[in-house]
Amino acid sequence: MPVAMGDIREIAGQPVFVPLFTLFQAYGEMFVLAIGPKKFVVVSDNDVAKEMLLTQASSFSKGLLSEILEFVMGTGLIPADGETWKIRRRTVVPSLHKKYVASMVDMFGQCGVHGSAQLARSEKAGTVVEMENFYSRLALDIIGKAVFNYDFDSLKKDDPVIKAVYTVLREAEYRSVTFIPYWKVPPLQWLVPRQKACTEALVVVNDTLNMLIERTKKIVEDEDEEFVEEYMSKADPSILNFLIASGDDVTSKQLRDDLMTLLIAGHETTAAVLTWTTYLLATHPEIKARVAAEVDEVCGDRKPTIEDMMNLKFTTRVINESMRLYPQPPVLIRRALEEVTLDGYKIAPGTDFFISVWNLHRNPRLWEDPDTFNPDRFPIDEKMPNEVTENYAYLPFGGGQRKCVGDQFALFESIVTLAMVCRRFDFELDPTKHPNGECGMTTGATIHTVNGLHLKLTRREGAGGAEMTGADTYAVGASLDELDSVDVQAGVPTAGEGSFDEADAEAAKDLKEAAVVAGAKAAGAAAVKSGRGGSKGEDAEVTGERFEEAVKAAEEIIAKEAEAVKAQETVRANNAE
Repeated sequence: MPVAMGDIREIAGQPVFVPLFTLFQAYGEMFVLAIGPKKFVVVSDNDVAKEMLLTQASSFSKGLLSEILEFVMGTGLIPADGETWKIRRRTVVPSLHKKYVASMVDMFGQCGVHGSAQLARSEKAGTVVEMENFYSRLALDIIGKAVFNYDFDSLKKDDPVIKAVYTVLREAEYRSVTFIPYWKVPPLQWLVPRQKACTEALVVVNDTLNMLIERTKKIVEDEDEEFVEEYMSKADPSILNFLIASGDDVTSKQLRDDLMTLLIAGHETTAAVLTWTTYLLATHPEIKARVAAEVDEVCGDRKPTIEDMMNLKFTTRVINESMRLYPQPPVLIRRALEEVTLDGYKIAPGTDFFISVWNLHRNPRLWEDPDTFNPDRFPIDEKMPNEVTENYAYLPFGGGQRKCVGDQFALFESIVTLAMVCRRFDFELDPTKHPNGECGMTTGATIHTVNGLHLKLTRREGAGGAEMTGADTYAVGASLDELDSVDVQAGVPTAGEGSFDEADAEAAKDLKEAAVVAGAKAAGAAAVKSGRGGSKGEDAEVTGERFEEAVKAAEEIIAKEAEAVKAQETVRANNAE
């Protein structure tokens, strides 16, 4: 099998699917990527992907992904493997029954009305809207109600719980593209600002989830309804209520792991799908006009219903094609549990794999004009495209037994939201923020924009209801431009905004370098490469005694920073007294 060599610092911190696509063009549809002590098999072949996800699925675990997400998801449905996964899937999947999904479509519409009211406020004020932030907050409000009947109301306010959720979300994303797990070096948990912020945020999130679990238990006890097929509480139609009412015999920690898994998985993917679909429509006005015309005919000003999901066919195809061009997630991670044979290669147990969905979706062998946005490649009179219809060349929700359990929920949420926005507004990119009509990409678990998606909105004449007129019931709370930007790269919503002077920036750079060296040592490496590969005259690789010296220097930097942090905390404690 071809072998590609890489350096951890060249890959970590940039969209991981970008170098994987470049390497795919050079090395083919299956190759080994060697990064320091780590080796990964990168798969861009649909037949091999089908083998791994379907035919030989029992021979693979989530592997590295489980390790990355353990801090936040524990043994929830996504990272869990083996018997735990089977038990949790049998318990969680029945909660997503047809009656529940129909109820959720109505809730999507209610959230869409409130979201449209916020957009209308911005449009009336002539304010450019950063739509990635908007969709992220709207998706958080939706998933909060759907999973545990909690109203974040994040489109109108910021509070400690919202900030804590986003801090944890961003840390999970950051770790998903960081190959050397430096967060496992104990001192860094409190020294690296994002690590400290994450540790503190987890306390807030866990306390909130524990409160919601206890509250829901009381609701179930008070209602005392018979648990039947397609059970759904009128007072609390959430997944949490279903799980507790079903008599699911699990610990509060397992319940919390499941809830956190659903929160992250159900929030991040949909927000990203809506962001990139809106970007594609903003840059393809003729397709945007076709979506608006279909929504006008099918729904008009009313909220879309479950029946409308079958009739908004072109809108659905637009989302299908958006998920092909910008798959969420762009990479699937697996680990071989035993020796496997793929494409004629025998591969040892313990080998980590990247199934590059991005590469599959843009593979010219599998798609005509793969980089072109063309919703008509999926005809509306044919079956909905999925991994089966496209023979695993298309994996918008994964495939096989580990396919996303919330695929229908996510698709309907995207259809309803996009339909309501396109009915009420025309939009275009803000040329001051997107001078070339482009939008840079960065990634964690999903593909994000680098600096946001900034749109100029124009309300469509006569479209919408009271939410568009600034009625008192809607014009409450903070406007969108007053809310914190959910920074996707820094780990906390407000990180990096004027928080470093030049000296701090140098110290942070030294600490990051120390973290890379210490993390490499902790991961079992015996060397570390230059991020520039020696192109600036420095050694391409530090190994042997020099590596040990680098480790010692790194430990000294970390220890010095620990003393500084401790001194700062002492000063703050004294001031508080």
